[in-house]
This record gives sequence, C-alpha cells and structure tokens, in this order.
Amino acid sequence: MSDIVLRAPFAGWLTPLEEVPDPVFAERMMGDGVAIDPVEPVLRAPADATVIAIPDTAHAVTLRLANGAELLIHIGLETIALGGAGFRALSSAGSKVKTGDPLIELELKQVAEGARSLVTPLIVANQGYSLLLEKHSRPVECGDPIGTIRGEATTATVEIAGEAHERAVIMEAAHGLHARPAARIAALLRPFAAEVDLARADRLANARSTVAMLGLGVRHGDEVRVVGRGADSRAAVDAVAELIERGFGESGIAVPAITPAPTGIPLCASPGLAIGQVIQFRIGDLPVPRDGAGVAEERLRLSGALESVAASLIESDSVAGELVAAHRAILDDPDLIARANEDIAEGRSAAFAWRRAYDSARNAIRATGDPILIERAADLLDIERRVIAVLVGGQAADVLELPSESILVAPDLLPSQFLALDKSRLAGICTAEGGPTSHVAILAAAAGIPMVVSAGAGVLDIAEGSTAILDADHGRIESKPAPKRLSEAHALLAERNARHAAEARDAHELCFTADGARIEVFANLGSIADAETAVAAGAEGCGLLRTEFLFLNRDAPPDEEEQRRVYSAIAQALEGRPLVVRTLDIGADKQVPYLATGHEENPALGLRGIRLTLARPDLLATQLRAIIRAVPSNQCRIMLPMVVDVDELRQARGVLDEAAAVVGVSDGLSLGIMVETPAAAMLAGTLAAEADFRSVGTNDLTQYALAADRGNAAVSAKVDALHPAVLRLIRLASDGARKHRRWIGLCGGLASDPLAAGILVGLGVTELSVAPSVVATIKAAVRRLRTDDCRDLAERACTASSAQEVRTMAAESLARCSA
Repeated sequence: MSDIVLRAPFAGWLTPLEEVPDPVFAERMMGDGVAIDPVEPVLRAPADATVIAIPDTAHAVTLRLANGAELLIHIGLETIALGGAGFRALSSAGSKVKTGDPLIELELKQVAEGARSLVTPLIVANQGYSLLLEKHSRPVECGDPIGTIRGEATTATVEIAGEAHERAVIMEAAHGLHARPAARIAALLRPFAAEVDLARADRLANARSTVAMLGLGVRHGDEVRVVGRGADSRAAVDAVAELIERGFGESGIAVPAITPAPTGIPLCASPGLAIGQVIQFRIGDLPVPRDGAGVAEERLRLSGALESVAASLIESDSVAGELVAAHRAILDDPDLIARANEDIAEGRSAAFAWRRAYDSARNAIRATGDPILIERAADLLDIERRVIAVLVGGQAADVLELPSESILVAPDLLPSQFLALDKSRLAGICTAEGGPTSHVAILAAAAGIPMVVSAGAGVLDIAEGSTAILDADHGRIESKPAPKRLSEAHALLAERNARHAAEARDAHELCFTADGARIEVFANLGSIADAETAVAAGAEGCGLLRTEFLFLNRDAPPDEEEQRRVYSAIAQALEGRPLVVRTLDIGADKQVPYLATGHEENPALGLRGIRLTLARPDLLATQLRAIIRAVPSNQCRIMLPMVVDVDELRQARGVLDEAAAVVGVSDGLSLGIMVETPAAAMLAGTLAAEADFRSVGTNDLTQYALAADRGNAAVSAKVDALHPAVLRLIRLASDGARKHRRWIGLCGGLASDPLAAGILVGLGVTELSVAPSVVATIKAAVRRLRTDDCRDLAERACTASSAQEVRTMAAESLARCSA
C-alpha cells in the first residue's frame, strides 16, 4: 500500500490527539489521529479521496483515501447537538475530491458559541494503517503537510489470537444495532464461555458490552462479522449470527426510506390532539464529589448501587419490559464497569467515575452521527442518573407537579422521567430533540399521550403557562393560537373525546352486532399488568396469553412453581373470565440459549412451537402441570401453537392427560389449537373433530400463506392479513369449526384492526382477541355491523384480486355502517 501525505484541512493550531478535551478521541477509542483548532470557516480535503459520508447535520465527513484508509474528520466537539445549525455541506457521498477541495462550510462564531469546542479531530477509522505525524503543537496553514498515513495491512480480517471462528452476516434489524438488539446479544452470550466480538469496518466491539456495540454505529443492511474464540466459540458465534440474521424478531417495523430528519423538523412520536397549559421542564444533573474515600469502599458502593438500580427496574407491562431488558444490559455492561473502576483506582468517587464512563460511551455513540443510535443515548443518561442518585442520595427522576391538562415542553425526556409523571394531568409532550423510535416515544404511544419530537430549540422559548395546541398527528405545536383556531381545536377535541368516552363506557357491556349476533371481544396478554389493563378496558377474557415472557432473557427455564404463581396471578386479575393459555412458542424469532436447538437454515420452518415442546416433553409437562394447578378448570383453556396435523394434537393431549393425573384433576380440560399454518386451515375438519376450540393466528398464517417473512423489511409490504388468500384460509378454518360445533376465534394482529371486523364476522369468527388498548374501539366497530352485510363483504373479499382491493371495500363498508 502506498503512503498518503495528509495536509491541514484548514488553518489553525495543530494539536496532539491526547490533548483533545474528550476521552472518546483523546483515549483513541475511535482510532489514532491528530486535531486542529480552526481559525477559518471552510474545511477542505486533506488528500485526494472519495467522500464516504456526510451526515445531514454536516458536522463531520468520512473520506476513503487512495490507499484504502478511512479518515473521519469531526468538526468540533458535541456539534451534532446543533442539528446542522452553522454548517453547510459543499460535497456529498460518492464524490471524488482532490486535495484542497472544499467539503464543509461553517459559521465559526455560531458553531463556537453552540459547541463544546471547535477542536476538530482527524481520525484514521480503520485498522491496518498507521499515522506518522509531523511536528505538532504548532500553527498550520491550510494545505501544510501534517503527517503521513501508511498502509500496513494486506487483509481486512481482524486478527484475534488463538483458535477463532467467524461468520459474516448482514444486520437485518430494521433500525440497526440499537439498545434492545445489543441487549439481546449480550443476554444470548451468558451461557457461553467464549470471547465474542462484533467487527465492522475493521473496528471491534465486545459482544457482551451493549455500549461497545452501540459505538460501532451498525445500521440496517451493514455487514458485520461475529468473531469468537474459546472452547464453545463455534456455538456462540452461530447463536449470535443467527439472532442477527433473524432481525432480532423486530417484525412489523418498516425500515425508514430516508435518514431520520435532523432536530428542528417536528415528527409525530405518538398521535393525537391536545390543548393545554405549557409547562417547561429542564433536566438537571446531580452534583457528585470528585474524590473518593478509598478504592475498596468506592468499588463496593458502586457494586451496591448497580444492584439496587437493577432491583428497582419493574416490568409493569410488555412495553416497559423491553425497556427494562435494555437497561439491565447497560447496568451489566462489562466495559462500562471496567472503565468506572479504572477511575476509582485513581482515587475518584464512584459517582464521578460512573458519570465519566457514561460520558465517554454517549460521546462514542454521538460520534457515529447515526440519529437512531443517538436517540438511544437517552437510555444511557437515564441509567447514569439512577445509579448516581443511589450513590449520592438524590432523586433520579425529577418530580414535577403538573397542573391539569399540561403540555410538557423539554429539550428531551428520559424514560424514567416520563414514568414519574402524573399521566392523568398530562395532555401532551413536545421535545426539542429526540426521535420517534426512542424508548420514551414508545412509552408515550403505549400510554396514548400525544407526543411531538425533534421540534427544535424554538419550542423551549414558548412562555411558561401559555395556552398551546399540540397537533401530534401533523407534527406541530401552536403557541398563542388565535381565538378562532382555538375554538376549532376545542370542538374537534370534544368530538374525539365524546366518541372515545362513549366507546369506553360501553366497553364493559357484552358485545353484539346490530342484529344481535354475539361476538366475544377478548384481549391478548403478555404479563400480569396486561391482564389488569385488559379488565379495566372492558375485555371479556384473554384469548391469548403469550407465556414466552416467562422464558425469555434468562439463563434457565422457569420451574413449575414460578410458572404457577404467575399464571395464578393472571387468572385472578381476570376475575374468573376465560383464560386461553398458549403453551410455549419458542423458536423462529424467539430464541433462548438454554435450549441449544442448534443452527437451522430456516428457523421459521424449523423446530418451533408444538414441535419443540413435543421434542422436549419435560418442558411441556412442567408447563401443563403449572397451568392446571394455577387456573380453575372452568376458566382454563389450553392452546397449542403451530399445529399442522392431528397426530401432534393427540401427542400433546397424551402429555396433558398425564399432567392432569399427576396434579389430581379429573374434570375435562379444554384443549385447542392455533390455526397459523396453511396445513391446519386445510385440515380444519379433521382437527376440529378432536380440538375443543381453535383460534386463528394471522401473523404467522399470513407469512406462510404468502411466502413472505414478516421479520424481513424487504418484503414486509407484502405481509397483509387482508390478502384474499389468507381470508380463504380463515374461511376454511371457520367452516371446519362450524361443522363440528366448535367455537373459533382470531388472536392475530388482524383482530385489532377495526377495518377487518366486518370481514371476520362474515367469515364466522365469533371471538376476537385484541390488544387491550383497542378493546373499546373493536367493540364499537362490531356493534355497528349487521351479519348479512358482513357475510356479503366477506364473500366479496375472498374473491378480490389483492389486499388493497379488500381494504378499499372494507373501508367503504365501515363508512356506510358509521353513517
């Protein structure tokens, strides 16, 4: 490889990298380099190169030099927070540039006032290259030679000592390697002894460190290499690679067609309309002592604080459960703990060391320039504040007394701060920063709180106590609205509230169509809290209890007593209402390391659902005994997933009979199946003769019928359960159930769509199991239907040519019913 002379990209003071006031750069976490404190406003190419990337914020540029070296130039420190203000890109990705060509123009005064520093690091970002510097700590003019980049490597393979196994995979997660996927990798590796790293662009990250993996900046479609060494390295590498290839089970999430908008372009994070009083909220840091009381004592205090915070994380519902899993992975992060302990060893307090470790980690994430990852940096700040609060005796979440109908405005909001708010007084949220996929956005959407994010710094100047309209549907906040606009918004809000109130009031009544046909509306559950929420929402029972939540993110399966306690608590929360418990549906997009099922070329067609539990009858028998002990037989319905023929049903019934005999239950137990394979739909008559009930799982049924992986963003648009082929399979299942006088329900995502209600009723479905949040909406939709109209609509839908045609006719039918 040839040497490349590096020239100063603008005039300024040439500075050693270790003197940059940021540990991410000074400690060479991102690679070797040098820095310049600029005195002129145009950044120019330091060598002939190809522009790899310039982010939308134009605060940085990455170049590929002629010898293959990749050079990151990051203008200033913490300048991404400016959202592009003061920067203007003069080139673009893919451009060929010559030495001295202009790349980025900046307003020096504006950037200097808004940034932490103007010092600009130049970093050699890939391995296999060394930087030989000229004399530094001196003034330079633009174009002066400052060093030479010398190529030393002849291969891009990361060298790791000892016997190693390696697999290259494409990142399938729709939003790249963010907190939840990284946490799942770390959790997956717990049973393995091997050392495992992820490698991207010749940079390594410890695969047991959530934060280190986030710092790689891996996006959807990027190639990463999983590299391991040790006695079980092959199994560990295969497990991680397969998890990545499956997209971590993040089905139904579309890949953004464009890079997420920079701060200053308002985005809807949670839909809705709110009118209220503006409350300005600011995040404050707790003060921490610099010096500690001794290495042993401070390390003990840090360990105790980490344990205390981990114990305080509560999975109040399925949404919060994902957040808790990510936060626990951060608390267990070996790289962060090691970094904090290094500072403690130098005499610093545990709180000071913890904050320093997290500052470094957040800066590394921000330096990637990836907006999705930057949204996840809020999780790091949240955990940092919780731990420090324990260490210094403060309060992690700022307690805010909200007046009624408050619209909270803040630079950003942490998940713990959102959870601490009184939701009954919170009308809406608007943040200057943040993004629509951040954890606090997910929590707001689950709570039904309208939220606008990335609204820009201007919203922080809205007068405290003033009246504002938050129109999250259109991504805007209107301060000081005119009287006419305010009157119109009040009328629209009143209309929506009246409709929702009427639906919520009637949700606790039994559900019938307009001509008297009984349709049960149940809820899909994944926790005890979900059961309580469903009952409060008017659900008439549980049509699907996903028991996997007890088996995921742990090193061993739950024993019989633990399962019994949880199933019993859910049954009690339902207050005697029917409870359909699905047996363990592990496999495909849900994997657990302790089952060691081995590599499968196509997990969706492999050892999953009933196939897995019949292969491991000990697991099935333990679960069935726990269910029988926990749930009264007149309330209990047991459902088998992924059944394809009657032989599987008979084998499972044999295990159930044995479990019932052990527990001492002689009453007949209801055993049904999920119809989620085309085989189960086509064998509906045979299966209905022996299954006590059936429930259609449209999520899997759709992907199998249409040969489109629901976890693959490239074909996600094809995965529409209103496709005529899927509807015909549902009709087959319904016909088989009716022939043998069995009830048939539907518990897939289609049940929660009001547009589909008429078609499903017309197909003969008599029970809909939906998300708890839409129980009232679905009941209201069903009450407007007439069965003859539904049958006609279903027949036309089954003979339609496409899902879009079905949606059009369903929308027209719903509009007529609502008129």
